[in-house]
Amino acid sequence: MSVTPETEDLLRRHAPQVLGALVRRYGHFDFAEDAVQEALLAAAEQWPRTGVPDNPRGWLIRVGSRRLTDALRAEEARRAREEKAAALAPRDAFTAPPPGADRAPREDDTLTLLFLSCHPDLTPPAQIALTLRAVGGLTTAEIARAYLVPEATMAQRISRAKQKVRGVRFGRPDNWENRLPAVLQTLYLIFNEGYTATSGTSLTRRELAGEAIRLTREVHRLLPDHGEVAGLLALMLLTDARREARTGPYGELVPLDEQDRDRWDKAAIDEGVDLVTRALTRGPAGPYRLRAAIAAVHDEAPSAQETDWEEILGLYDVLVRIVPGPVERLNRAVAVAMVRGPRAGLAELASLEDELGAGHRLDAVRGHLLERAGAHDEARAAYEAAAAKTLSLPEQRYLHARAARLRP
Repeated sequence: MSVTPETEDLLRRHAPQVLGALVRRYGHFDFAEDAVQEALLAAAEQWPRTGVPDNPRGWLIRVGSRRLTDALRAEEARRAREEKAAALAPRDAFTAPPPGADRAPREDDTLTLLFLSCHPDLTPPAQIALTLRAVGGLTTAEIARAYLVPEATMAQRISRAKQKVRGVRFGRPDNWENRLPAVLQTLYLIFNEGYTATSGTSLTRRELAGEAIRLTREVHRLLPDHGEVAGLLALMLLTDARREARTGPYGELVPLDEQDRDRWDKAAIDEGVDLVTRALTRGPAGPYRLRAAIAAVHDEAPSAQETDWEEILGLYDVLVRIVPGPVERLNRAVAVAMVRGPRAGLAELASLEDELGAGHRLDAVRGHLLERAGAHDEARAAYEAAAAKTLSLPEQRYLHARAARLRP
């Protein structure tokens, strides 16, 4: 029997809490992470046959504890591993909770795990990759696509990161604010994967986007006066506010300029606009505040035709001076096209081929601008090239449909 989407969502939601409970009780981050994965596989195999238990998190923790204890026993000599198994065996509800019990952790283990994964001994890419794996629940393949690197390279990066944090005491670190840049970038990547999934049959992964927003709210609660934290939360809210309008009745992708804005979440927009407006008064604007300001301009426009693209281009001009990354420059090229015409936007794309040529977004944008410029044959080829590169089924269908519309 296959795992239902509801059960898959349940497993993904509980995985970080289970990992946090095991690491807090046992230590051994690397062994605990492997044990959690085994528990998730066991659940995926058993639950479709036996039903979801009353306390799914407790079930996962109990099975993960057994797997972890077995791994520790295999790691030590017979006498040492027997002593360690006896010493490490938890004696409270986290090991074997009674049926139906659903005790909450003393604190948000997910958030604590987030800061632990962003350990200063790790490089920023390793911090983010490990956190996406342990807290965000992304697969190694998904993380590799987010970083535009081979899956084998990402697997090695995650493995090395787990080895480095092996034995680190589990708990909220005293200097956790120093880890904030990596934490914010991690949350941003988790949200992006949730808002536009890199693969699969659904355009979005709501559980990831929702978890990113929840965790960012927690960080904002800890640092209410930090402008970039507020900016990131605002960016997520302003972006997620459009979620219901992004897909049609059959799950098809609806581009921004064709969305029914009456379906946008007005409460989320109001909260996001208020957050970014106040955040922009707190010193020089950083990248998250600038991205949130761009999102606010889109969300506050009564229609696509009334969008203030001049203001958006000005904000992108500032953003690319701070973060001259290829994605930021690609988005700026779209703004250039909206202000100065599609040919001007196409000229901006020439410098991005080496950095974004392997992905589908460059070809998708090129196809859109070529279509606006009236070069329909070239636009159709660009759309087809983009469709061949994306692993998202809704994006593939959308791109094929755009290409088909331009056939003679």
